[in-house]
Amino acid sequence: MNEWLTTALIVFPLAAALVVWILPWSNQAAGSLALLAALVEVGIWINALIRFDFDGGLELQQQREWFGDLGVSYHVGLYGWSLWLVGMSVVVLASAIAYAYWTGRDNPRAYFGLMLFLTGAVVGVFSSQDLLVFYVFFEAMLIPLYVLVGVWGGPGRLGATIKFVIYTMAGSLLMLAAIVGYGIEHGTFDIAEGPTSGNHWIFLGFVIAFAVKAPLFPLHGWLPDAYRESSAEVSAVLSGVVSKAAGFGFLAIAIRLFPEPADDLQPLVLGLATAGLIYGSFLAFRAPDVRGVIAYSSLAQMSLITIGLFALDDLGSSGAVLHMVNHGLISAALFLLAGAVERRTATGDFARLGGMARGRPALATVLMATGIIALAVPGSSAFAGEFLILAGIFDDGWGWAVAGAIAIVLAAMYMLRMISGVLHQDVGPAVPEEALDLRPAELAVIVPLVACLLVLSAWPAAITERLSF
Repeated sequence: MNEWLTTALIVFPLAAALVVWILPWSNQAAGSLALLAALVEVGIWINALIRFDFDGGLELQQQREWFGDLGVSYHVGLYGWSLWLVGMSVVVLASAIAYAYWTGRDNPRAYFGLMLFLTGAVVGVFSSQDLLVFYVFFEAMLIPLYVLVGVWGGPGRLGATIKFVIYTMAGSLLMLAAIVGYGIEHGTFDIAEGPTSGNHWIFLGFVIAFAVKAPLFPLHGWLPDAYRESSAEVSAVLSGVVSKAAGFGFLAIAIRLFPEPADDLQPLVLGLATAGLIYGSFLAFRAPDVRGVIAYSSLAQMSLITIGLFALDDLGSSGAVLHMVNHGLISAALFLLAGAVERRTATGDFARLGGMARGRPALATVLMATGIIALAVPGSSAFAGEFLILAGIFDDGWGWAVAGAIAIVLAAMYMLRMISGVLHQDVGPAVPEEALDLRPAELAVIVPLVACLLVLSAWPAAITERLSF
């Protein structure tokens, strides 16, 4: 029974997507069914969490021969750390679907079906234990994103979609070439049991593909337009969930299968990640709008996560996994809050915002709580993750840790600037006096994300002691 849980996590949302697409639901019914399916998916993950043996390595795995001549099998399963990534993903996607259901979207059957399809593909990415299966889900994950950005995005959605397609397709083709090269070299595509490789070129193929997805400097050109032009919930998924596919790829494929190249090219990866960390932090501090701050902070935080992963030790990896979960929840909550602000003011520009804390205690409380966790005050889950990353990288050179510490200070500055720009200062010209506070439906979507962050702040060991690398 347990071996089917991982497959159930993948197949259930895909099946729900087909049901939403095929049957002639009303707009209300399509959204209700999608939300119900997303909540059931969270329930399936909780069942998997209860049954999971965190001391057993790869668990809940299922393997069936797919292409026998090529040595390809449908092989899925979860490690302790990937189980937490799946949990964060299904929670964020459920919140995104709930937000879209409450705000309303044109052609909801198509929209909610794509969101459910994306859910199944994301879980498939995080549970794949065969390189070709991973590639199938990795590409399947991109298909609904192209449509969600290109059809339901803002005025500049066409340009944002074209950039997104060009960058991601280039990365995907490079990864496919790396997968074929690895299969020819070793005669297997199995990730969990595959032999390690010393091929530096194949390693670089995977690293570049994942760097595009994260994104990391200097391959982040698609990020600002995609995050600004997407609907709020799609931006939340892009930043909170999809970017973590890169972290999974770094840890499960690049570092696990290529230990020698990872060690040899560690300074190169750390150098680029550090540059992205500082660069993204400065851009976030100078961004003129709420989404710009969140978008560029995602560039910086994914760079910090990459530093933790390429510390190449358990301490750094533990911090990176915890921070991936943290960042997924934080960025999703912030993008949904940005959407709530934009619905009330029709803008996200700081020059036209301000003073929204007056008469809106729920908005002020939720944004302040999320922002304070994001700036990594001591005692928060973000602080725990970042501290572990810096402790893990310190043995590789104190300079890397110093750069990380500087970026953490910059993160505090740009998050405080965002909070001040929205909530405090003088009331901006775009803020009407009658602008409503967060409604119960919005609170029901965003508060669970903040609650998860508060629980992790009180007990980060719930993740860090249950990773089983």
